[in-house]
This record gives sequence, structure tokens and C-alpha cells, in this order.
Amino acid sequence: MKTVFGLIALTLVALAAAPVDIAAQDLAIVNARILDGKGGVIERGSVVVRGGKIASVGSGTAPSGVQRIDAQGRTVMPGFIDAHRHIATGDPAEWLAKRAPAQMQEFLDAGFTTVLCAICPDQALELRQRVASGTVKGPRLLIGQIILLARPGPPAGRGDPARFDTSRPPMRPTQAAGAIPPAETIKTVESIASRKYDYLKTIITTTPGGPEVDTLKLIVAEGKKRNLPTITHAVSVIDTLAAVEGRPDVLVHTPHIGHLNDDAAAVKKIAGAGIPMTSTLQVFAPHFAPDNTPLFRDGEPFPWNTLSSAGDGPVNARLLWEAGISYGYGTDTTWPPKESLADELRALSLVFSPRDISKIMGQGAARSTLRQDIGTLEPGKVADLVLIDGNPLTNINDLLRVMLTIKDGRIVSDARTGNGRATK
Repeated sequence: MKTVFGLIALTLVALAAAPVDIAAQDLAIVNARILDGKGGVIERGSVVVRGGKIASVGSGTAPSGVQRIDAQGRTVMPGFIDAHRHIATGDPAEWLAKRAPAQMQEFLDAGFTTVLCAICPDQALELRQRVASGTVKGPRLLIGQIILLARPGPPAGRGDPARFDTSRPPMRPTQAAGAIPPAETIKTVESIASRKYDYLKTIITTTPGGPEVDTLKLIVAEGKKRNLPTITHAVSVIDTLAAVEGRPDVLVHTPHIGHLNDDAAAVKKIAGAGIPMTSTLQVFAPHFAPDNTPLFRDGEPFPWNTLSSAGDGPVNARLLWEAGISYGYGTDTTWPPKESLADELRALSLVFSPRDISKIMGQGAARSTLRQDIGTLEPGKVADLVLIDGNPLTNINDLLRVMLTIKDGRIVSDARTGNGRATK
């Protein structure tokens, strides 16, 4: 008999430890301040979830027969989305086998239910499948792969390319880059599509008389034939204007090299193109180590010669926002997600209000991933939600106080300690 009970106990322990794809829950978060991801606020309301989708959002009471979570006046908003992030570091196989599962849980604990990795190895595709199947618990992964616009020139320096960016004078190229034959570009698009990536990622630094814009147009066209959208990295005003000519689906990196405040025509052209843009402002503001050492995103000492971008980026972002651009949250870092969030909030807060930031993190970030089913709290949308212990409209850093993360209608991270626990 002891043996039987022992086997039962071991089985229960194994089941508890193994990742399980639990069915979506029917639940309601009540007595909540609701930030809908579009800039709207309901000071005291309820969000009802059924079958993994949002059933209702409003000031009315929740129906009976569903699991109830009393927010006790805390804040509910859409699950966080990082629309431009690096997740695989070091040896890809070792990352997948040893570090990825814990990293995925870190994202959930910080409130992130969707992460777009724009340059990822094939191992990230395997992680995406494991998350989707439930064998690894993590955020929804969207994966991109790089495709070149021209033959690369000699590197300007060693290490993180943002330290030695050839888009930044005086390192800008002075001669045309070598063209890549169209047939080669098309073959690369086909290869990326066959491996089931979600996006094509291009990097544009235009050269005098170079092929960059024409190649971008070809990539965009070939991607559309295969339902594969194109994300374009453009970090200077000059290159952002060129990228707009190529009509990619998303622009990443607010232009932070060059000034838009004295170029109204450029602001109008970039915003008027209707292409979503992803923030990534904090890369050029220092990340501070526990001992107060200012670091760059590569963990090395901060390069102060790039600091002007920490000012130009936010100013240009606000000008484009005023002109009507769709602007979404992204970090372009490998710091732990909560640390990256703290850094990006610091940069965004220079020019955006807390309510603006709630929209940037909701609807804006969803648009920067080209997903229409996430990012806002509306009936019919995917039930990705976070419960915040505080009011981000009065203190934006309350976004760092995530108590509960719900993805696809499932509770995937729960830091509650008694108050606000779910009740029937």
C-alpha cells in the first residue's frame, strides 16, 4: 500500500513540475481600473474572459459562474508586448537547452505576453514551437530573420554594431555599396519563408548611388507574395526617409541620428507613410549596473560619443507622434525584461505622458508586430492581460509591479500573496 501511495505521490509531483497546456479559463477581473491600450480609462470596471478571448469590458458587474479576481482598485491593462527584442545570446544550442525556459518565465513574470525577436537563429523557431505546444511556458514568440540590402562594407569597429554605426557621421559610407543580384535576394526570401519565420528584417544605411532602396522594394514585394512582412531598421533621418520609399511594413528604431525639429517636410513624409514605428529609445541612455556603473546594451562601458541619440530620439519620437505616427514599445536589448522595461520607461517619459505610454505599450506595440488581435482590451481580442499593483497613470513605474499575467485566458504568472486572490 505504501508503494502505491508513493507512486501516486511521485506522479503528482511530476505533473506539478511538468509544463502543462491548461485549458483557457473563464474568469472575470472585477473592481479594476482598466487601461484599454488605446488611451481610454475606466476607473472602476470589469473584464470578462471566456474561452481565451475577451468577452466584455466595461463598468458593469461580472456574470456569475466564472472565476472572479477582485482587483481591489488596482490596474488592469493589456499584456505587455516587446515589439523589438533580442532573446538568443551566446551559443544558440546552449541557450535553447539551458537558458531559454527560465528566460521565458522572466518575460511572463514581468508582464510580457508577446515578444518579437527580429534577428534570431533557427533555435528560436524551435522555442516558438515549444511555447505554442505548452512544453515551455512563455510569451507568444514572433521571429524574424535578417536579409541584406547590399554587400556589406568593412566594419567600422568590433563589438556591438550600435557602438560603431555607419549611419552615424563621420562613419557614413562615401561610395556606393555593392548590389546583390535580384535572383539571390529572391532565393534568400524563399529560404526564410520555407523555414517559417514570421518576418523579414532589413537594415538600411544608404550609400551614394547605392542599391539599398531598390533592393528593399524587391524584398517587400517578394515578402508580400509569401505573406511575410518586412521590418526595416533605420536609425538616421536620412535612412528613415529612404526606408519610407521602400514601403516596408514596420520601421524599427526611432530616427535618433539627425534632427526632425527643423524639417517639417521630413516629419510629414515619415508619419504620412502610415508605417508603424517601434521605439527602442533607451539603447542610447545608460543602463546602470547595481554598482552604478553606466553600461551599454552589450554590458560594456557606455560609449558617451553616442549620447546625442538619447536626446534626438525622444524629440524626434514626439514630433512624429504629434504628426500621427503609430508608435509602439520595443527595447532592442538583452537585459532581463523588467530591467529593460524600467530603462525604456525612463526614456519614453522624457516626452510622453503616462497615458501616452499606456497606448504605446498597448495598441502601438501591437501594430508594430502587425497583430490585430492583441494589444487592446476589447471584446473578441485575445485575452492577454496584466494586473498591476498601482496606478501607472500617476506613477508610470508602477508598470514594474506586475501581480498577475494572463495569456490566452490562462494565468501564467501569479505573484499575489493573499489580497486579491481569485474567488469563486
